[in-house]
Amino acid sequence: MKSQLKNIHPLSWTIILGSIFGRMATSMSIPFLSIYLIKTMGASASQTGIVVAVSSLIGVFASFYGGYISDIIGRKKVLLISVFGWALVFIGFAVADEIWIFFVVNALNGLCRAMFEPTSRALLADITPQESKLLVFNLRYAAINLGVVFGPILGLQMGASGSNWSFVIAGIVYLFYGVTLIIQFIRYPELGTATSSSSEQVTLMGAFRAVSGDRIFMCVLIGMIFCVLGYGHFSSTLAQYMEMSPTIEDGAKWFSYMLSLNAIVVLACQFPVVKYASKLPPVIPLILGSVFVSCSLLLFGIFQSLIGLMVGVVLFTIGEVLMFTMTDVLIDRIATTELRGTYFGMIGFNNLGNVMAPLLGGFLLDALGVDSSVIIFTIIAVTSAFGIPFLLSANRIMKRQ
Repeated sequence: MKSQLKNIHPLSWTIILGSIFGRMATSMSIPFLSIYLIKTMGASASQTGIVVAVSSLIGVFASFYGGYISDIIGRKKVLLISVFGWALVFIGFAVADEIWIFFVVNALNGLCRAMFEPTSRALLADITPQESKLLVFNLRYAAINLGVVFGPILGLQMGASGSNWSFVIAGIVYLFYGVTLIIQFIRYPELGTATSSSSEQVTLMGAFRAVSGDRIFMCVLIGMIFCVLGYGHFSSTLAQYMEMSPTIEDGAKWFSYMLSLNAIVVLACQFPVVKYASKLPPVIPLILGSVFVSCSLLLFGIFQSLIGLMVGVVLFTIGEVLMFTMTDVLIDRIATTELRGTYFGMIGFNNLGNVMAPLLGGFLLDALGVDSSVIIFTIIAVTSAFGIPFLLSANRIMKRQ
């Protein structure tokens, strides 16, 4: 472990530490967006679902291009453009005073995230020795969740469900993150450049055909869409349900505690779970994670006590860790070197699940009413498990190879 830590590049540490503060800033504002729109802007559940979903919808299509373009023009340019754009996006949230403006700004939020996330993960893969990649990817994931431990609590204290100050602070954090990246790229100018010469570069359609023709990858991608569908209900449907339910008092406060518990459980169980999961065939942890998430969604619909909801959060978090800690390593194993950014970008299509989650959840809440929580969460739990057959198929193909 110590030798692997010494092998981690300073730029990798910058991305890992930046993930702490970036996700802290994001999680003290974005998770409360649904509640803010309903409580402050007077939006309906369906309107809120549309505003929340557009970020993921844009991200679905932009992530592939973001990963591809980072292979062509270099990770450095894509990272810097997207991180400074992200800073402006959060300032946009702070000054928005109409629902349609929130829609536009959240679309740009999805664009920046879709450009930054696959590019940063591809860069980590580029500059990390093979034997240290699992550690680096999981340090990044732990850093994200460390930020989420404190972000919702800070957001609650700042009144994020009814105030725009959390968006301003998030914008400032991403501005400093961008400046730090500039300093590191000045120190290491050879990093983040294009991975291939112009004569070796694959066209956008050529890259798309190459990746979409990979049977294992496509089965994993389709399965992950449904995994992310289940995961997406936590920050969208569940958040709206907590705010709207007449039997849950101070739902925003409860939800912030649930977000923090989610992050704490991730930090507590991530490395033991990863140690266990790394001994399994690489697709199996995703299957187990999908089962845990689906079961947790059922619990959210059945229980209305804080203890019951917290038990659901623990199950949900174990499923989350199983699904997402091994994904980057799996994609890195499947991907070819010259199309690594494209593969990491293409897996961003799993955000179709994040698009569908608030739309499906918002529709069910409006159509059935918040009192029908058992029916609503049973429906979303079952649909979230639809990806398991595709993941089983990917596992069978990998066994034959």
